[in-house]
Amino acid sequence: MTKQQSTRSGCCGSDQESSHNRHTSHAHQHGRDEHEHNHGDDEFSLEREGVVVGTVIALFILGSIFEEPLHNTPFSVGEYLVFIPAYLLSGWSVLTSAGRNILRGRVFDENFLMTIATLGAIAIHQLPEAVGVMLFFKIGELFQETAVSRSKRSISSLLEIRPDSANLKTDNGIQTVSPEVVKVGDTILVKPGEKIPLDGEILDGNSQVDTSALTGESVPRTVGVGETVLAGTINQSGVLTIEVMKLFGESSIARILDLVQNASSKKSQTQKFITKFAQRYTPVVVVLSLAVALLPPLFITGATHAQWVYRALVLLVISCPCGLVISIPLGYFGGIGGAAKRGILVKGSTFLDSLAGVKAIAFDKTGTLTKGVFKVTQTVSRNGFAQAELLKLAAAAELNSNHPIAKSIREAYGKPIDESTISDYTEIAAHGIQAKIENRVVLAGNDRLMHRENIAHDTCNVEGTVVHLAVEGTYAGYIAISDEPKPDAALAIKSLKALGVKNVVMLTGDAKAVAKRVAKTLGVDSYQAELLPEDKVTAIEQLLWEVGQKGKVAFVGDGINDAPVIARADVGIAMGGLGSDAAIETADVVIMTDAPSKVAEAIQVARKTHSIVWQNIIFALVVKGIFIALGTFGLATMWEAVFADVGVALAAIFNATRVLK
Repeated sequence: MTKQQSTRSGCCGSDQESSHNRHTSHAHQHGRDEHEHNHGDDEFSLEREGVVVGTVIALFILGSIFEEPLHNTPFSVGEYLVFIPAYLLSGWSVLTSAGRNILRGRVFDENFLMTIATLGAIAIHQLPEAVGVMLFFKIGELFQETAVSRSKRSISSLLEIRPDSANLKTDNGIQTVSPEVVKVGDTILVKPGEKIPLDGEILDGNSQVDTSALTGESVPRTVGVGETVLAGTINQSGVLTIEVMKLFGESSIARILDLVQNASSKKSQTQKFITKFAQRYTPVVVVLSLAVALLPPLFITGATHAQWVYRALVLLVISCPCGLVISIPLGYFGGIGGAAKRGILVKGSTFLDSLAGVKAIAFDKTGTLTKGVFKVTQTVSRNGFAQAELLKLAAAAELNSNHPIAKSIREAYGKPIDESTISDYTEIAAHGIQAKIENRVVLAGNDRLMHRENIAHDTCNVEGTVVHLAVEGTYAGYIAISDEPKPDAALAIKSLKALGVKNVVMLTGDAKAVAKRVAKTLGVDSYQAELLPEDKVTAIEQLLWEVGQKGKVAFVGDGINDAPVIARADVGIAMGGLGSDAAIETADVVIMTDAPSKVAEAIQVARKTHSIVWQNIIFALVVKGIFIALGTFGLATMWEAVFADVGVALAAIFNATRVLK
């Protein structure tokens, strides 16, 4: 059974092949920046850090008991014996990070500021304040890492829907194992309905394989011995015995997991701005603090060095950019985690910023806006044949076929078929089927079959996939089978419009008549049909030129033929449920549920994240500016500086975690 696409130059012209079977691959990798804010090399442990914080708090309380000085001395041995261990416990990661960064030539950062401020506080006998700075920073980091861990768990749980088992053939029979343990050269068994877990070559069996994940084409491909099948495609009918050609570590699944682990390394423009800001801001603060410590005693009568050194240390503590350094990456992590909870995998914070600015978006059709599933949409009879009779004859002719078109016709007929009425069944390659049904010769196939058998017919250009029928040499009519839009496709377009996306277009390799119907049904602004993969790239480049600097352009697709245009768009979005390996790897955002309405949801999350990040930046800078002025004039103590710094950090952290909800 073969399909007929309605892409012809004339009624009786030759078929124009669908562009969906033109496969294109495109390597696309995003660069990685080092994660800037990592105070220790050890993996974060909530239990361990909680014990450390609890111990420091206990020591802090104990230290206040021994704060009374020794007789005739300004110092308390007990105080030092308690506060110094508390200081080292709470501040060890900061101290070691500052030391490493100095050795690497990166002197001026938040670790350096906190180290100088707290060591200075110890030097002027302000031990509780020194411990307080480190303790509250430790608590801030605890909140940060807890929120980040939540985000990572949200993303990791999202990926659990990917294939995670393989039926491995061994001397002891079939064993269900993790794909990770399967080696190149091993043999696996894939049953009907299962997703092929690893790339390999078929040793035994024939089947229909759903390749829509790879090609964007909704019609499955017939495969047999000697042919290659790829991970991510779905075995639909027969049992396949496959020799593995690639390790699991080389599969798209492993690469996606790697992308998740490194999602935070794709830094947004906002993060890069704050990093550069901190690099210039920190030296200015250090110089200003030195000036506050050294100059006033020289020019102000009665001013003491101790008084102004204390004010300088207060200034250093207030000026520490911890709130920004912690809360901004956390804000983006919250956005990534919040999106993951909604079935949206965002591969880095830079893509959240890009999503927030999307003003135009282009969709692929098959498998993206439509289900990629065939359904009978029209039965048209000719020459006195009834529609019910036409459908019955077509269902009988397709009785022995596993093709999805045949299944859709049998489903539309919906009644038992008497096999005894069918004989002389013959499949005509690339044309259709001939069989004797109820002692009548029936032809069922494409337009080429009608021409081959010289069947006079008046209809060639029909929207969608068409099965023509002839009975005893007389044209009986045709059955049209079309792909259905996804249930939320129209809602997706409407939601994008409500978000202010000004231009929503559809780019497809399908026929113009099919594209026109789908575009009209869904309400897209415009469409282009019969496109090759390179044509889609040209179309998206035109869209990029039209939008210019006013916003970003996104493309949503699912097949390997969409990989080049996904890479070319400002934001590439792939359908990840059954999307191709190439599309998923190339994309910046993956919709794991295959629902197009999630695109609007992703933009909403991105805009919310962007808003919260800038709320944190403005709040932190305003509060710090006020307290820097108060500290310089001696109106803020070290404790107030600690609460200003840590308070800003905690407020920003709690604000950032709102994105997860």
